[in-house]
Amino acid sequence: MSQSLQLEIDLPDKKYFTIGEVSEICQLKSHVLRYWEQVFPQLNPNKRRGRRYYQKQDVVLLMEIKILLHEQGYTIPGAKARLAQSKFVPLESSKSNTNTPETSNNLMYELKSDLQTFKHHIEQSY
Repeated sequence: MSQSLQLEIDLPDKKYFTIGEVSEICQLKSHVLRYWEQVFPQLNPNKRRGRRYYQKQDVVLLMEIKILLHEQGYTIPGAKARLAQSKFVPLESSKSNTNTPETSNNLMYELKSDLQTFKHHIEQSY
């Protein structure tokens, strides 16, 4: 699971969640969950008899994706790059320690990665 965000989600103590339950927990429409499943390869719920069953780590990942896209303004390629990176300082600490050289380096690395991802997306689109 990504170490990038420190999320506090109080999930019910069960192994699997249906798409309806996840939709309610994450406050996202089910078609958004299905779309993100196509876009983010890390998101891979179990499928049995045509139904999706999400585990807790899937729900946490969905919340991370939601935060990146809806609250922090990442594009989908940017969010994918952000999730793919494992060396990052958690976002919460990067917000509070914006004056340290390490944080500045991480932010520059993140920006560079986002720009490379965006450039790659543009090159493939046109």
